[in-house]
Amino acid sequence: MPAKRRTPTVRLRRLSAELRRLRAESNVTRERVSEQTGINGATLYRIETAQVRPQRRTLIALLDLYGVDDPHRSEVLGLLADLGQPAMLQLPSDDLPDALRSYLTFEAEARALRNYESLFIPGLLQTEEYARAAVRHDALAFSAKEVEERVQTRMERKTLLTKEEPLELWAIVDEAAIRRLVGGAEVMRDQLHHLLSLVEQLPQLTFQVVPFDVGAHPGMNGEFVMMEFAGAEEPEVVYMEGIHGALFLDAETDIRRYTRVFDNLRAVALGPDQSASLIATAADQVTEGRL
Repeated sequence: MPAKRRTPTVRLRRLSAELRRLRAESNVTRERVSEQTGINGATLYRIETAQVRPQRRTLIALLDLYGVDDPHRSEVLGLLADLGQPAMLQLPSDDLPDALRSYLTFEAEARALRNYESLFIPGLLQTEEYARAAVRHDALAFSAKEVEERVQTRMERKTLLTKEEPLELWAIVDEAAIRRLVGGAEVMRDQLHHLLSLVEQLPQLTFQVVPFDVGAHPGMNGEFVMMEFAGAEEPEVVYMEGIHGALFLDAETDIRRYTRVFDNLRAVALGPDQSASLIATAADQVTEGRL
């Protein structure tokens, strides 16, 4: 029997994604990589698709060609050294830009997302003003320039929902996310109206709200995103972010655990139509100054 192919870990996938990004930024074709480094084209393809682990000398040759210097060079080499570690990948808060870059790559390649949020509207569904107010809440962590960079990145990500093969998104939020006046009444009213418009326009979007009267529920332990990919051999990835930093998980036990949590949230949340009605009511209450 043929040997079963090993599924790539989140660390190997992060390394391959970074190498694809570096080559694209350097505007270097695979053919030129082969000419300049002697790395076989098929080997490079397998490295960039997380099918094989690159040797250290191969990775150094690629970093030399792409002009990658320290400290980023050491970070990429560190990814290679860490490949033997457990599937969990944790990045401290100081490394959040690297975590964000990895998350954006995974998100762009995902077929479907399941997202639970306790306090904010999911990023892919935010208006620009709401996004700006949401990012500013962490003012101690980001400068004004970094706030704007993150807001613009968030706006660019929204194209994933309208591309030719759009991302499937199943989003669940606690009722607090539609009741809290992030950015003030006017910003929140526009955000709720925008959310209702997206729910009506995007057939691949499912949006549910967990009402306050449910009481305690599993989502109260924290927000998370589950990313599902088209390839059957590619395991899902769970992503979480907080004050501690960012955490990527792809172990089967973790995927099963978070799938159970999301299924439970789907069961206790209002249905899509009831959720839309609750959002419309909240929007009216904001307009009338009753929220």
